[in-house]
Amino acid sequence: MESKFYEEDKLLVFKIIDEIDDCSVQKIRRKADYEMERYMPKRVIFDFNRVTFMDSAGIGMVIGRYKFANMLGAKLEVSNLTQAVNRIFEMSGILKLIPVAEELS
Repeated sequence: MESKFYEEDKLLVFKIIDEIDDCSVQKIRRKADYEMERYMPKRVIFDFNRVTFMDSAGIGMVIGRYKFANMLGAKLEVSNLTQAVNRIFEMSGILKLIPVAEELS
């Protein structure tokens, strides 16, 4: 996972690469929490453009980061949802809770 902080917008973007499963979730969770505490952003975006697979562990990870971001006073959004990820998010109802941001380049 790559991350980038935009100081002028207080925006933290996480670009997730490859698969989100039980094995990768712990690593993503640790890095995301560390970066959110480090930068204290106003907005956090998870970019799913390069995600090839996601299971229920990914849903739990996103909901957990949503709660953590709210606790820090930030808003969490998702972006560039692949067809597979979008389908999982729609079935889980997560899109009723977490907004989809504009497409990131």
